[in-house]
Amino acid sequence: MIRYIAQTGSTNADLMAALQAHQKLEEGHWLIADRQTAGRGRQGREWHGGAGNIMGSTIVTLQSGEYPGTWLNLPISLAVRETLAEFIPNASDLMLKWPNDVLLGGAKISGILMELFEFQVVVGIGVNLVIAPDLPDRATVSVADVSEEPPSRDSFASRLIHHVAQEIGKWRTLGEPAMRARWLGHAHPKGTQLAVHDEGGAIVEGTFEGLAPTGALLLQMPDGSVRSVQAGDVVLG
Repeated sequence: MIRYIAQTGSTNADLMAALQAHQKLEEGHWLIADRQTAGRGRQGREWHGGAGNIMGSTIVTLQSGEYPGTWLNLPISLAVRETLAEFIPNASDLMLKWPNDVLLGGAKISGILMELFEFQVVVGIGVNLVIAPDLPDRATVSVADVSEEPPSRDSFASRLIHHVAQEIGKWRTLGEPAMRARWLGHAHPKGTQLAVHDEGGAIVEGTFEGLAPTGALLLQMPDGSVRSVQAGDVVLG
């Protein structure tokens, strides 16, 4: 089911409230807004969406033995990347940054937020199609900045919905090694200098060593040891 609304505070908050009210929402249920006024990003950041951009949330229902952790970030960010690749002139300018950012020419073009309620995950996705918000701590970009004819919100949404379903299917059928290899093929290369900001404000610096089987970030420390990072905000060095 795909439901479009004119305006809301946050599509993620709307779906979370519905789940908490024990409404039965199946996997693949989507809520897409023309505008959202209280969108949220990771670590409590605001993510305001303007008309013409895509702002939507969907449901992923965890199956037996599945856990969200950092693993679900991989298929979702791949889905956003694959969708964007259909609408920009040079797909090689797209890069994935752990845990779930998609960059275009080094600037952020999308935001992804995942929230767990019991055995279901609400996945919020925002993509800058026609305008990029001004953020104080990072560069941003929109599809319109690199394409004379950016896609309409609805045409992009149609392809995004397709790719999300496809990547979730691959996540479940191809297994961890294949999914991890695909993600790494589009990500910052090993040896990239990273600074990881945790939710407590601490900063850990090292170089990118890959992904653990759980999808966690592997960070090589200056002393040569390798640290597994389950959550954090990454800044490329």
